[in-house]
Amino acid sequence: MANNQSQASKSWLKPQAITLPNGKVVYKKRSLTWLVVLVVLVLVYLSAKLTGFDLSVLLKRGHQFFVILKRMYPPAFDFVKDVLPPLFDTIKMSVLGTIIGSLLAIPFAMWAASNLTKNRFITGFLKFFLSLVRTLPTLVIALILTYIFGLGTFAGTLAISIFTFSFVAKQLYEAIETADMLPYEAMEALGANKLYSFLGAIKPQVLPAYLSVALYTFEGNVRHAAILGYVGAGGIGLILDENLGWREYENVGMILLCLFITVGVIETTSRYLRSKLT
Repeated sequence: MANNQSQASKSWLKPQAITLPNGKVVYKKRSLTWLVVLVVLVLVYLSAKLTGFDLSVLLKRGHQFFVILKRMYPPAFDFVKDVLPPLFDTIKMSVLGTIIGSLLAIPFAMWAASNLTKNRFITGFLKFFLSLVRTLPTLVIALILTYIFGLGTFAGTLAISIFTFSFVAKQLYEAIETADMLPYEAMEALGANKLYSFLGAIKPQVLPAYLSVALYTFEGNVRHAAILGYVGAGGIGLILDENLGWREYENVGMILLCLFITVGVIETTSRYLRSKLT
């Protein structure tokens, strides 16, 4: 009996033999879709148990979300004068943090690229370091920096710079590693140093991708900067947290409206610029 079960299980793994009209036999791989679906369902069930997810509570209390949304309408338009200063702080944090992080990423990406740096220890260490930095959420970095540098937009700008640096550097060194090295090697053979060879041969290949990634990161940084105020890092998140705490939902509606318009304008502009780069 055990032998028969073993043979049956192996038959599911073997390719299915199909005989064509001309007598030729071809083999079709067995589909494992049912196994993948089963594994996903088991993982979903275990995740729900471990996280305490309760669908009945969601169905019972989920409508409260829309109750709060109704209280935000109409937004308090006279509150806009209090929203604009921290909103501008959020934008300034995002712009400055993106520029600092993107520029800092360039030399580290060059050192981490295996086709430019032949020392495997250096490239391996830098790649590990960038991966380690990327595991820290921007909010956590901002919280740590507020203890070091105090409350305010300075800590928020540094947090955005660190995140931008780690993300852009990873994307840039991957772009460098896929670049055509023949022009670079030709310039080195003619006597040019590594920097001039990089600027003349590699930079034109990776510059559009680098700028596109930097613009994409800037879009995300605006949203990240909007919540940094929750840990005292300045920006619009500070008054958002304050008004949510006081249940001033009309003011919250005005804050979210201004933030939505700002993010929409920035994303539209960034999308247009990235389409021109590609």
